[in-house]
Formats: sequence, C-alpha cells, structure tokens
Amino acid sequence: MEKRSFFERLTGSVRVENADAPNRASPAPKEHVLPHDEEGQLTIDVWQTPDEIILQAIVGGVKLDDLDVQVTHDMVTIRGKRERQHEVSANNYFYQELYWGAFSRSILLPQEVDADEAEATMKNGLLTIRFPKLDKARVAKLKVKNE
Repeated sequence: MEKRSFFERLTGSVRVENADAPNRASPAPKEHVLPHDEEGQLTIDVWQTPDEIILQAIVGGVKLDDLDVQVTHDMVTIRGKRERQHEVSANNYFYQELYWGAFSRSILLPQEVDADEAEATMKNGLLTIRFPKLDKARVAKLKVKNE
C-alpha cells in the first residue's frame, strides 16, 4: 500500500486515479480504509465572544446517536462515526474524498469553561457547542449565618 500524504491522513481523503487517463500506467484504484486503530480527525472552528467560547464542526451524515461529546472545564472531545448508505466498488469512483468511519477530535480550550452549562446543537449537519466562560475575576460575597 502506498504511503498516504499528510493531507490524506489529516482529512481522511483518498487519492483515486482514473485508470482510463492517458499516460497512466497505474493499476485500478484500491479501496482505502483506515486501520481499525486509526480514526479520521474532525475539522473545527473555535472562537470567542465576551461571555462564551464557541466550537463548530461539520458532521453531516452523522446520526445523533453516533455522536459523543465530552466536556471538562478545559477540554472537549468529540467522537463519532459516519456510515455509508451503500457500498460502491472502488473501480466505479471518479473521486473518493469523503471520509467514512470513526472520527474524533480533542482540544484544549483556550480558557476554563462551565462544563455543566455547555450546550450542543446540530442543525443541517453543523454541530455547534457553546461553552460559557468561567469568570475568575468574579467575587461572590457570602453572608455569614449565626448558629
């Protein structure tokens, strides 16, 4: 098996060459599947507002039951799997760039967040997670009770 490029490993895409193209002596494309211990990496955008950190990822084709999001005060891990609806012979592909199978992504958040108040939604294949920022400068005043 030919070594995959950095881009192919990063995105999970597979290079498929057209066997009918002129001046090509390569064999018909083989079906490429990541080994069971290797997962595709989810691409994300992360930005902030004054009150929260927002993460977005494209997860089109992933069922909600196949998506797992875990949050701590400084890290988020997203895992899932995207399954094919039907199998296609490798010889019938012109382009094969979509990633099918398990994927995951863990990132350290740039600031501590309130994991209990984080919210995740998915609309039209776009996963959006909103993390309320913890305000370390906020001071809570406690009233002392007499017993």
